[in-house]
Amino acid sequence: MTNNKDDNFNQKDDSPKSGKDLKDYVLNSLQDDSESEQADRGNSEIKEEIPKRTRGNNQAKYSSRKKENNMVKKIVLIISLALVITIAVAVFSFYSFFKSSLKPLDPGNDKLIQIEIPIGSSSKEIGQVLEKSKIIKSGLVFSYYVKMNNIADFQAGYYQMAPNMKLEDITKDLQAGGTSEPEALADAKITIPEGSSIDQIAELFEKKTDVKKAEFMKVIEDEKFFNKMAGKYPELLTSAKQAKDVRYRLEGYLYPATYNYYKETSLEDIIEQMIVKTNQVMTPFYEGITEKKLTVQDVLTLSSLVEKEGSLKEDRQKIAQVFFNRIEADMPLQSDISILYAMDEHKIHLSNKDTQVESPYNLYVNKGTGPGPFNNPSEEAISAVMNPEPNDFVYFLADVTTGKVYYAKTYEEHLALKKEYIDDKK
Repeated sequence: MTNNKDDNFNQKDDSPKSGKDLKDYVLNSLQDDSESEQADRGNSEIKEEIPKRTRGNNQAKYSSRKKENNMVKKIVLIISLALVITIAVAVFSFYSFFKSSLKPLDPGNDKLIQIEIPIGSSSKEIGQVLEKSKIIKSGLVFSYYVKMNNIADFQAGYYQMAPNMKLEDITKDLQAGGTSEPEALADAKITIPEGSSIDQIAELFEKKTDVKKAEFMKVIEDEKFFNKMAGKYPELLTSAKQAKDVRYRLEGYLYPATYNYYKETSLEDIIEQMIVKTNQVMTPFYEGITEKKLTVQDVLTLSSLVEKEGSLKEDRQKIAQVFFNRIEADMPLQSDISILYAMDEHKIHLSNKDTQVESPYNLYVNKGTGPGPFNNPSEEAISAVMNPEPNDFVYFLADVTTGKVYYAKTYEEHLALKKEYIDDKK
């Protein structure tokens, strides 16, 4: 059994035992309380001081970070603007380069350069040859030009080209074919545009060579020369020989292409080259011409009209059929091209008086195809006449501002189209 009294006795007694002790006890207690309060106040001040410092540091960090973010934004903006400007400059530079590369490399330089296009060359490889030979500015642009215009059927061989040639003429040369062996450089290169008349061809020779127009026309009008050609190429020229009231018997028979001109070559030989080229183009059509009960003169006459009346292949085929429809209906062809040839001048719009001009070539007054061709047509125009697109239109007109062709079955419909697209636009 535990003795509680003993336990209480053993416990330490801190209470004052006398008056002096009581006095000391009270004073000590008051001092302890004062020190405790001071310590509490100190701790409180320290606690308050810490958040103040923390807030100050945070504000400084926030301000610094904000400045850094603004600086980063400025840098990003400057880089972005610089990038946009760089891209814009690059695009503009490429566009300018591309556009300039579509033009002749050196318009004033007609000095011929002989090049070889190997068998199996791609358009890219041909472009590289032309660029390396300093005939064009860029082989890459040449390749793009060929693809954009869907040009194909380039032939291998040796070609003579000059830095003043257009890409259009270069591609036509490549399609026509070169020579199997290199030849002496020509003194000039003559490119005859499709639809050129004999008078225009003679003027071109006078401009590009030392041949005068009068000299060229003298050969064209030489009956002995024509009869010699008709004897050598009867399938081509027999119907031309039988034609009456023609201005030039060889109109329509000088094929529009590019020819090398040599001073030592006679004019007769040069003109014969053009006749030979026409014969080559016409050869695949001779059988069809006979089957259709036409003559070569008929086909080339209609082709010369189609050449000028339409620019797109599909329009040319439609227009060719319109001419056949009018012939079948015993109607005049009424082509403005025939009036311009009869008048021997160029006009955009014809007057009623113009359409009454006295000439066998006036197809407003005379029925049929007239004496003969009005110019020298391209293979595409000839093909359109031989392969017209079936339709029952008997009228057509072209908006000269857009080149679009409008077709009509009745005269009333034709007049409405004429008012809208011709008369109201004058």
